[in-house]
Amino acid sequence: MCMPGVFTESHLAKPVNVASVPQRSPFRYPGGKTWLVPHIRRWFASLAATPAEFYEPFAGGGIVSLTVAFEKLAQHVTMVELDHQVAAVWRTMLEEDDGAEWLAQRILSFDLTAQSVKATLSAPSFHTRDRAFQTILKNRTYHGGILAPGSALVNHGENGRGIKSRWYPATLANRIRAIGRVRERVSIIEGDGMRVIEQNAGRAGAVWFIDPPYTASKKKAGSRLYTHFELDHSRLFDLVGKLAGDFLMTYDNADEIKELSRAHGFETQLVAMTNTHHATMMELLVGCDLCWVRGSQPGLFDSTGE
Repeated sequence: MCMPGVFTESHLAKPVNVASVPQRSPFRYPGGKTWLVPHIRRWFASLAATPAEFYEPFAGGGIVSLTVAFEKLAQHVTMVELDHQVAAVWRTMLEEDDGAEWLAQRILSFDLTAQSVKATLSAPSFHTRDRAFQTILKNRTYHGGILAPGSALVNHGENGRGIKSRWYPATLANRIRAIGRVRERVSIIEGDGMRVIEQNAGRAGAVWFIDPPYTASKKKAGSRLYTHFELDHSRLFDLVGKLAGDFLMTYDNADEIKELSRAHGFETQLVAMTNTHHATMMELLVGCDLCWVRGSQPGLFDSTGE
């Protein structure tokens, strides 16, 4: 449980080498946290011991969980995802013995055209792995990688490549196969992240990275990006306040979140990132003790992974 901390609005914006952040997720995820990876490394380095368990209750594109798993920052990683489309991808790669290889081969062998994409996405998916491929296909051919209702196929794309502008079969296959090789260190729960927090709050050897849909502020950006965006943020803060282990939360720079942080005795820290339009923005880190980030050299990163 947190002790009351000092609220700070100072921010850090010195650039670092983007090449230091490996692209490990197969998703091009809206709100992705590739830019945060250097901070995650510093956070873990500040801990007294290697955590027995790392939880990410709102996994999404999963770059933080993948970083922890690949770099062995914790003994085990548990990802939680409510969206059945996104969860299907993680379950295929992590739960099935040949799931990662099957998905990689399916991507490599797919002849991508507007017609083949539409036909594949309209076909019924009776198996988790079929839904996984449909999800990756949609994520890589729809505007901004958005899977929520209302999204649509890209038209011109980058450099006039249309729907192929984000379709890199060999790269995706390599990432998926790499994830399959670390699956013994990662578990996936298809379910409610809030419930998982509540059920495991007393685990002293666990640390938590919590990146909920950004719907607490008046802008409610997450409502446009995610299928499941409704969230009781006040209740989330109450649950986080009961965690026995350390945690790090990320939010948009919103007055509502600053007020909740103050009310719960959490520290906050602004950090710089760039969005998909290459505009510099500030995001808010929330934690028990953020001394480790205030002495670091953060950087400017794109908010979506490749």
